[in-house]
Amino acid sequence: MSNPQKHTWYKIAESVAEIDFNSGGLAEIEVNGKKLCIGKHNEQLFACTQKCPHAGGILADGYIDALGNLVCPLHRYKFNPANGRNISGEGYFLKSFRIESREDGVYVSFETKPVI
Repeated sequence: MSNPQKHTWYKIAESVAEIDFNSGGLAEIEVNGKKLCIGKHNEQLFACTQKCPHAGGILADGYIDALGNLVCPLHRYKFNPANGRNISGEGYFLKSFRIESREDGVYVSFETKPVI
């Protein structure tokens, strides 16, 4: 019998307008002791780990390119924010998190391990 993953939601802002995105469409936030990169492209939000899996570049210091890919500031590796896959061919993968804009705020979700 498998145990389905559960999600814990954390409110990160009262609205999308409250998030301090840089000129590249990215922001860094801390949620429940974890730093995340939050991005917005074409009014779509995404959330992923703070650091690039290649060399640890702070992703919020990067930018979103015209195609909507997250670009690391160190070596310009590109990631698809929808699935976390590296699209510039190096084979890296970003952990991504659910994010939702609701009437009462913006929320991000972490998977919680089921109690057995």
